[in-house]
Amino acid sequence: MHDGVNPTERLTWVPSLGMDLTFRLDTLSWLLTLVVGGVGALVLAYCARYFDDASKGLGRFAGSLTAFAGAMLGLVTTDNLLVLYVFWEATTVLSFLLIGHRTTSRTSRAAAMQALVVTTAGGLAMLVGIVIIGQAAGTYAISGVLAAPPTGLAIDVAVVLVLVGAISKSALVPFHFWLPGAMAAPTPVSAYLHAAAMVKAGIYLLARLAPAFAETTMWRPTVLVLGGATMIHGALRALRQTDLKLVLAYGTVSQLGFLTMLVGTGSRAAALAGVGLLLSHALFKSSLFLTVGTIDHATGTRDLRELSGVGKQAPVLMAGAVVAGMSMAGLPPMLGFFGKEAALGAFLLGPQDGQGPSARPPPRSRCSR
Repeated sequence: MHDGVNPTERLTWVPSLGMDLTFRLDTLSWLLTLVVGGVGALVLAYCARYFDDASKGLGRFAGSLTAFAGAMLGLVTTDNLLVLYVFWEATTVLSFLLIGHRTTSRTSRAAAMQALVVTTAGGLAMLVGIVIIGQAAGTYAISGVLAAPPTGLAIDVAVVLVLVGAISKSALVPFHFWLPGAMAAPTPVSAYLHAAAMVKAGIYLLARLAPAFAETTMWRPTVLVLGGATMIHGALRALRQTDLKLVLAYGTVSQLGFLTMLVGTGSRAAALAGVGLLLSHALFKSSLFLTVGTIDHATGTRDLRELSGVGKQAPVLMAGAVVAGMSMAGLPPMLGFFGKEAALGAFLLGPQDGQGPSARPPPRSRCSR
């Protein structure tokens, strides 16, 4: 990647449908690979102490979590839209198994079914959009579509369908309700799927397709309106929660709205700010979820009204939570500070860096006349 050549591996799979197993590492997919792999490894290590060895269904849980990590890696590295959809639905099915891990809990089963129905419906809408785009472009290769994006009324419709899939996966309004409900899952699932991996799939798709389709009729209005509404709604709901996991869940919904606005804008500055904030959010939010899981194990409750003096009893845990909280608040010198500063600059300056989609060329100086 240092010489400008992205590593690519290609295997023929279903040639009649144009479904080649093509995997390609560029800067965006490499960043998501680090997030999915790095946070996933830490969550697996956390699980060793979180679960009792005699826990029922522990083998199934471990297999599902590992398979989910593999599906996410395939999703962020594939260069084929149809194969991306296969991995997309694989993460949906595996998340259903992980959220519903506690099979004796009616709440867990209901939350798992709700997440399955919402994300599957969004995925089916996205599949229709993918087929329209692929047929219009003459290829399902993502790199080929980005190099020569098709245009027309059919593409405008296809873009809306793809956006439905992305916003349902990333829990934006009006599909936001499934994410707080999924807090019925064990804490390691919340830390991985709902902070670092699954909900980032929709953000990844927006970041991947924005350079090609941000100028279409419905892209920016949809992304900015729904992203802004989600950001405000999630923040307001978080302030009213007393369950620590629900506070983090609604905060995640709010941040997903913010990320959607950033990566979906289409300018280079906003995209760079978006991927930086994506990385910082995955790190601090997964850390906070794991902290809440530790507090729940130690005290038997996540109710803020009943928790007092935890920091004095666990100073190391408190220090880690303070560092993660500082990053979430955007305080220097945390990574979250730089991400939010870059986001602020991207929206204030717009495409004035000359690299956004609507940037105008700089005026010629007198010396060049």
